[in-house]
Amino acid sequence: MPHLFDDVRPEDLRHADSYKWTTHPAEVLPLWVADMDFPVAEEITDALHRRLTRSVGYPQLQGDPALLDLLAARQTARGHPDLPREGMWLLPGVVPGLYASVLGLTGPGEEVLTHTPIYPPFLSAIEDHGRRTRPVPLLQQESGWEIDWGALEDSVTPATRLLLFCSPHNPTGRVWTREELERLGEFALRHRLWVVSDELHADLVLDGEFVSLASLGADIAQRTVTLTGPCKTFNTAGLPIGAAMSANPALIARLQLATRGVMAHPGALSIEMWRAGLTHGERWLGEVLDYLKGNREFLAQELRHNLPEVRFTPPQATYLAWLDFRAFRWSDEAYEFLLREARVGLNNGPTFGPGYQGFLRLNFATSRAVLQEALARIVHAAS
Repeated sequence: MPHLFDDVRPEDLRHADSYKWTTHPAEVLPLWVADMDFPVAEEITDALHRRLTRSVGYPQLQGDPALLDLLAARQTARGHPDLPREGMWLLPGVVPGLYASVLGLTGPGEEVLTHTPIYPPFLSAIEDHGRRTRPVPLLQQESGWEIDWGALEDSVTPATRLLLFCSPHNPTGRVWTREELERLGEFALRHRLWVVSDELHADLVLDGEFVSLASLGADIAQRTVTLTGPCKTFNTAGLPIGAAMSANPALIARLQLATRGVMAHPGALSIEMWRAGLTHGERWLGEVLDYLKGNREFLAQELRHNLPEVRFTPPQATYLAWLDFRAFRWSDEAYEFLLREARVGLNNGPTFGPGYQGFLRLNFATSRAVLQEALARIVHAAS
């Protein structure tokens, strides 16, 4: 039986308001920037229409009480009981939260650890303000991507202050196990590191169980800032909003002080969208997760049968596939090659950290027909 998302077509998506679909020429299929091609939940669009019938003046600038209550309940369900209200800060997005964290929890010249490959703003948040990146590459195993614990220990110096952590991980799609997170928490406590855990993709788990780092005990919670937002979950990147939360309000105060006067507040429609998603978006999200699982399996099958040279571990979360094309003679220009020869636009590996030339990130949150056509083009170009 056809699914609603099967009707998603390039001609409907390629409009002037879409960054994703207008960056490349019209003949290119864009499977790159992390937003979904699926229509937004009707419950959200209906809520936005109703909101426009009321005032769109300044929203609650100290934090919308109804939204903060919903977020507190969500965090309680994830093992963060009694999150103090002064430990919750609404932001104009998760990326500003990364920057605020680096500015508030480190000083110029100090070091920040992060696992690579990693979502590019992790790296720019460190480097743009004179901090030093200590990249710790993940291990690429046959079973998937894993933390290199020895390299992590070796990367710590007396100047290391902060660990920027991505959970679930972008771009590999790893869902970290409780045992891995407990070991990471012990590492951070032993070295007296602050931890910022970007949990933006926590609602998009396809396999396994998501565990929030700060839920593992009072000690690690006191040293952790958790970042979250709705834009990946509900496909609303054009309505930017996020939140920084901590059991230790002093950490949030440091972020606020470091960005005073330059951090914007979220807009009224963004607040309304997030409230509607948290209240009424579960049915839509369930349909999305089912469709993403089907696309993930289709992608894995096509690569296994038609491009076995590509190393790929199906992601446990997100709608992003991290593909290793290094077996091909053109891997040094993999991004340019597939853009030119296959007319498919992906994300280039080197933007995710040093040493990832030949890797590409593919966004499979689109209709099965678009995904099938993109893969057929890639297979033909690579043959």
